[in-house]
Amino acid sequence: MCSKDFAAEDNANKKNNTMKTTELELDREVVSAKEWEAARQQLLVKEKELTRARDALAAERRRMPWLTIEKDYTFDGPEGKASLVDLFDGRRQLIIYRAFFEPGVHGWPDHACVGCSMIADHVGHLAHLNARDTTLAFASRAPQTDIKRVKARMGWGRIPWYTITDDFDKDFGVDEWHGHNAFIRDGNRVFRTYFINARGDEAFGTTWSYLDMTALGRQEKWEDSPQGYPQTPPYEWWNWNDDYTDAPPSEGWSAAVERGIQAGQGRRRPGSLPAGVPMKEIVDREAKGEQTMKGGRRKKTRTM
Repeated sequence: MCSKDFAAEDNANKKNNTMKTTELELDREVVSAKEWEAARQQLLVKEKELTRARDALAAERRRMPWLTIEKDYTFDGPEGKASLVDLFDGRRQLIIYRAFFEPGVHGWPDHACVGCSMIADHVGHLAHLNARDTTLAFASRAPQTDIKRVKARMGWGRIPWYTITDDFDKDFGVDEWHGHNAFIRDGNRVFRTYFINARGDEAFGTTWSYLDMTALGRQEKWEDSPQGYPQTPPYEWWNWNDDYTDAPPSEGWSAAVERGIQAGQGRRRPGSLPAGVPMKEIVDREAKGEQTMKGGRRKKTRTM
């Protein structure tokens, strides 16, 4: 609804601090900026409680027992037959979303399920997920020719999408309803670590939502994870989607992170900003093309 659809009600019987929308017939109190901020701060307490509760839930997921996958599963992919291990694409973790695109599903053959299509539309750039050693893949029962066609039509080219050829969907609770299954591997041994479906799928799309359902989480030092889990300082591993490398973060990005922390917007992590180097100087040096990386560039992390 556009802003032009809203108008203050001209009614002498109404208080001056209320407003009514002409379309929705909703009465809301209109207050001063100070009063509005006070109300927001009051609600912010609950917002932060929700954030901490979500962090605590993710920590419990990281302590879930694992289920060994004994059965061999085969998928069809763009390059032919693929095993469950193949779907990891060389990474440690795998998330498979069961998308309904097949005969008998509303929209076939031009579209996938409406809800599954919305999930696909929300998937962020996978380079960030891949940088945490995690692969996301979709799986349906449609043949690869149809999957290739609908991916091109809908702009889903970056999502790896496989064809289920056996009982994978039935065995993992997604034969009749969509859902996300998370796995981890030790060599060729694969374990199921978690499962989210139904309304739980609504939260997916961001790098954070995917990592929070995995056995290893975001792999950042602030997280409450079991002893020995891989962890690095927060924020510093972030990068542009076309520039992930094994090199340490640039001084410019470290300075930006430090400035955010000093402003109270982030979690403290030690030793990231070179002492005595002003933010402006670092940015100016990088703008001139000078090398500010603390290490050389090596082979990039593979992305889908």
